[in-house]
Amino acid sequence: MKIANQFGKPLPPAFFNRDPRRVARDLLGKVLVRRQGRKLLAARIVEVEAYLGEGDPAAHAAAGRTPRNAVLFGPPGRAYVYFIYGNHYCLNVSTLPDGVAGGVLFRALEPLAGIQEMARRRGVSINRPRDLRLLTSGPGRLAAAFAITRQRDNGKDLTTTRSGLWIADDGFRPPRVLRTRRIGITKAAVLPLRYILADNLFVSGPRVHF
Repeated sequence: MKIANQFGKPLPPAFFNRDPRRVARDLLGKVLVRRQGRKLLAARIVEVEAYLGEGDPAAHAAAGRTPRNAVLFGPPGRAYVYFIYGNHYCLNVSTLPDGVAGGVLFRALEPLAGIQEMARRRGVSINRPRDLRLLTSGPGRLAAAFAITRQRDNGKDLTTTRSGLWIADDGFRPPRVLRTRRIGITKAAVLPLRYILADNLFVSGPRVHF
């Protein structure tokens, strides 16, 4: 248990049982952790996007519940993983009460531990500090670095270390958070539902804010 709590305790289900906009902002600075035997992969969350469920045209839940998107309808704090563009996975976490759709997409992380393992999984060489950005800057990159797949992780409870994949609070408090339009989508792209840590080098897209 000691090694599992190295980056703080997992966030409780109540943290995720809220409006995805609030959850998204509060996730910044928290730590995504994956257990590999007695070792951990860990990275700080620096960029996320909120998706509002059935009322949001860009959300996977916009057309209602299906076998593919069922995780988004609860319970809160579960991993929703989908495959996109035929070549990479994206990690989300469900929000709002059980039965109500909502979610937050993880867009970028700052590596903290298990960096060589992340580099191996990404197939990249880390020769300079700035090369670290290649590991987890972007939703597809971070999923690959953490070996996240739909088959392995969809539906996992991210509020407990027993799942092997969880979100922890190590006490870090972001000095400044920016809010921008969502990126990489066409529907409802003007909504300011992307949240980033100001001045963080691992953010994957523009830093223009509101």
